[in-house]
Amino acid sequence: MGSLKELQLQERVPLPRTAWKLADLAVLSLLLALLAHRAASLLAVGGGGAAAAAPACTWCWVAALVCEAWFTFVWLITVNGKWSPVRSDTHPERLAQRNEEVPAVDMFVTTADPKLEPPAVTVNTVLSLLALDYPAGKLACYVSDDGCSPATCFAMREAAEFAKLWVPFCRRHGVGVRAPFVYFSSGVPPVRDGGGAADEFQREWTAMKGEYEKLVSRIENADEESLVRRGDGEFAEFAGAYRRDHPTIIKVLRDSGKAADGTEIPSLIYISREKSPRQPHHFKAGAMNVLTRVSGVLTNAPIMLNVDCDMFANNPQVALHAMCLLLGFDDEVHSGFAQAPQKFHGALRDDPFGNQLEVLYEKLGFGIAGLQGMFYGGTGCFHRRKVIYGVPPESTQTTRMRGSPSYKELQKMFGSSKELIESARSTISGEMLAAAPMADDLTSRIDAAKEVAACSYEAGTSWGQEVGWVYGSMTEDILTGQRIHAAGWRSALLNPNPPAFLGGAPTGGPASLTQYKRWATGLLEIILSRNNPILLCITKHLEFRQCLAYLVIYVWPLRAPFELCYALLGPYCLLANQSFLPKASESGFLIPLALFLTYNAYSLAEYMDCRLSARAWWNNHRMQRIVSSSAWLLAFLTVVLKTLGLSETVFEVTRKEQQGDGAGAGDDAADQGRFTFDSSPVFVAPTALTALTLVAIAVGAWRAVVVAGVSAAGGGPGAGEFACCGWLLLCFWPFVRGLAGKGSYGIPWSVKIKAALIVAAFVHFCTRN
Repeated sequence: MGSLKELQLQERVPLPRTAWKLADLAVLSLLLALLAHRAASLLAVGGGGAAAAAPACTWCWVAALVCEAWFTFVWLITVNGKWSPVRSDTHPERLAQRNEEVPAVDMFVTTADPKLEPPAVTVNTVLSLLALDYPAGKLACYVSDDGCSPATCFAMREAAEFAKLWVPFCRRHGVGVRAPFVYFSSGVPPVRDGGGAADEFQREWTAMKGEYEKLVSRIENADEESLVRRGDGEFAEFAGAYRRDHPTIIKVLRDSGKAADGTEIPSLIYISREKSPRQPHHFKAGAMNVLTRVSGVLTNAPIMLNVDCDMFANNPQVALHAMCLLLGFDDEVHSGFAQAPQKFHGALRDDPFGNQLEVLYEKLGFGIAGLQGMFYGGTGCFHRRKVIYGVPPESTQTTRMRGSPSYKELQKMFGSSKELIESARSTISGEMLAAAPMADDLTSRIDAAKEVAACSYEAGTSWGQEVGWVYGSMTEDILTGQRIHAAGWRSALLNPNPPAFLGGAPTGGPASLTQYKRWATGLLEIILSRNNPILLCITKHLEFRQCLAYLVIYVWPLRAPFELCYALLGPYCLLANQSFLPKASESGFLIPLALFLTYNAYSLAEYMDCRLSARAWWNNHRMQRIVSSSAWLLAFLTVVLKTLGLSETVFEVTRKEQQGDGAGAGDDAADQGRFTFDSSPVFVAPTALTALTLVAIAVGAWRAVVVAGVSAAGGGPGAGEFACCGWLLLCFWPFVRGLAGKGSYGIPWSVKIKAALIVAAFVHFCTRN
């Protein structure tokens, strides 16, 4: 360990942000000025002040005041997260020469549905991990198949065979991106100088591309029923297995060994954990805990990497970069885990569905990295095994965790498996670099692995609470990371160049909003539970500013009712001949105008600073309005109904695009970014809001033109209310097009009818007097 400290493996570089801080304060000042103006106007009503200063619609101004107070709070916690950004520079070249000193890594890949997550996608991710620039004898890849699909198992077996060719090829030629579908996407081999050597490489490249195409063909043409009926009985364990009711299936598809040319290749293990309708399986968190236990009795690496099935390794040295962060601090408290930001391959230009989150990661991510550390994002993360096991940093350890825990304590925490208890003991009390000897024969320990993968194994243990991935939320990733931070650990942001991992962003309206709804549901579940970050800040070691940073994400679903209320104020005022904004003739009108212009200029400047286009900024701005009134609102209502005992949350898998085919295959390129619809209830609220705004603008314009003078005499709507409705209509323009569209580009009639009933009820409410 001492030799690792001879050279600095990482550097934390504070990033200057003076101009942005001034802009932060400018927006905050305008928000406070608007609140002060509203409060003064409402006090004028109560105190009998001048009629000109008092609002005509008091309750509208009260509602606006409450919403704007909420927006101010959200801005404050957002500014806190961005205030002190840092960057971590890593130096893998100082570590790569010390192969004997790097720790072993167990790599976890999770998939849940062979239809929504095609096996060919998972195969590319697995191959990119098996070919990493890292000592192959210290790597083991585990694939968790929660769909219990023989097709996925078959694909992994084929990947294990193809790896014998692919891994040596990548090492021999220094391939940059080691997911085959990316490497072969150009259709022509990279240009190489060197005469005969170049010709030899071209022949080898062509042959390898042909082998990969055969691999893909075999995987895509595999039929599950035919596989189960095969005479060799290799997939006999899948006979009679159902997705939610089947025994544990574990197959060592490749034990660590060498290819024909002597290149060492990592192990590959397939796992489909036991499931029973009588036992909760806790979605992805349950799968991750099974992977942790199974790997604990097979390979027990002190470092664990987890990636989603569509997040391939884009940088072959990513594990070495991660080790620079995990080993590069004098105090290991700073490196509980290393999280890479989520970035996307082949993403649609200008982010039409607002789910690539580039600015969020660059602006907020680097800022949070300067606090207690980056959030755990659920994929692309390197964990210390002992941190996942619930071990706190030495400086905060309780008497119970100090030294070597007793067998009884370990049994209560980790369960009854003797093999797992012994491996946990070595992880908790041993040195990271000296831990985790690889088993000589993984197949000899399959029975022990099946024992810890049983669906009843966790009963009476600490799994899902103090140990492993935490249960109780559909966003198990951020909840688990919060538990780690609350224990006193810090985390690091892993951001090498080129990016560590690339994945696929959902395309189309339904997939994008399904993903946002799932996230928002899980976040609200955390807020309403004992895992609320405010409680952990008070009772544990979660720092105050880190607590506020978590709230930036957690308040997503809570923003929905406030943003919807504020969006409805404009249409209400046009329909009811009222106002909630100062008139253009009043001095107070300049405050909301300046706030609107300053905030949008600030937001646009952030996108420009991140090297993104104005179109990308607009797409993300409008999608935030759409997501707030659809996915976030539905998540809010879902959790409220669950809290009242009237509903249960359902985990929804997001469809993964077939890699290499491109998003929206079969559509015209111009239509790939066009919003699509289905009959999901997530579309009802934004459709109703769009139709309501159209009706309100028509009524307001008719009143202003045909019934001239009535608005002015009655203190009715002014330019501000018309501008709000016009801006809202621009944000919801995909829904305007959807009202008249056809096919998947048109809003279904079932949604239109529900929306029409809501609009009719609201219009009646506005005009009943």
